[in-house]
Amino acid sequence: MPTTYDQLRNADTTQLRAAIRGGDYAGHTAGLGRGFLQANVVIMPERFALDFMRYCQRNPRPCPLTGVSDKGDPRMTTLGRDIDIRTDVPAYNIYRDGQFSETRRDISALWSDDMVAFALGCSFTFEHALQRAGIALWHIDNNTTVPMFRSSLETVAAGPFSGRMVVSMRAIPENQVKRVRDISRRYPLAHGAPIHAGDPAEIGIRDIARPDWGDPAPVEPGHVPVFWACGVTPQVAVEQARLPLCMTHKPGHMLVTDIAEDAEVPVLPPLTNTETNREIMR
Repeated sequence: MPTTYDQLRNADTTQLRAAIRGGDYAGHTAGLGRGFLQANVVIMPERFALDFMRYCQRNPRPCPLTGVSDKGDPRMTTLGRDIDIRTDVPAYNIYRDGQFSETRRDISALWSDDMVAFALGCSFTFEHALQRAGIALWHIDNNTTVPMFRSSLETVAAGPFSGRMVVSMRAIPENQVKRVRDISRRYPLAHGAPIHAGDPAEIGIRDIARPDWGDPAPVEPGHVPVFWACGVTPQVAVEQARLPLCMTHKPGHMLVTDIAEDAEVPVLPPLTNTETNREIMR
């Protein structure tokens, strides 16, 4: 029987990934996995991986690199005890020759020995801190996906990867914008501080009611649209690069890791004695 969003609100990361891997949950992950880093996912053939890593290094705000798999190994061992990148994301977007092809819930059939997986930090991570500070987030309160837009801000190219930055938007009360900026700045692995607040047209967004990804969210009186660099940016870069095959998360449907949300660099908690013995026996 499918698991609902409300049933997973207080689930730990192991329970959450188990529900996703088992096919019981395929929804968005905003508000889930409290206390832990969420990650965007990009998977591609190894021959493109070095250029993509350069792209992330040159564009750290939209592409904060948090983990890279070994070639052909679907385990993300630096991000969790038991993460299989083929099954542990609620939904995947498949790109062929730079064009969106389909969405799948499991990419095991597409995985091959030359694949490399990248994990990039996600702004869903700092949302927990905003909520703890008493700042309401409309998309979480209404069980929707945060709106995301193609901006006019160009990223720095690397090899075949280039394109304009994608941004996510949250409407924030005018008197809380500085506080939100100060809180989110503490999360460099989750895009850090906003890149813009105010008139969307200044960053090339024509209609804030029509996001390119996610769901529309109102900007109510007394609120300001605030924009953060977004980890969907690599999907635009993949379109430009026209890779023969690339797999990403479906926007809003993230990998939930075992990394503490306030970590400045990805560090797993120490193994227990039992876990250490288990690792040695493998």
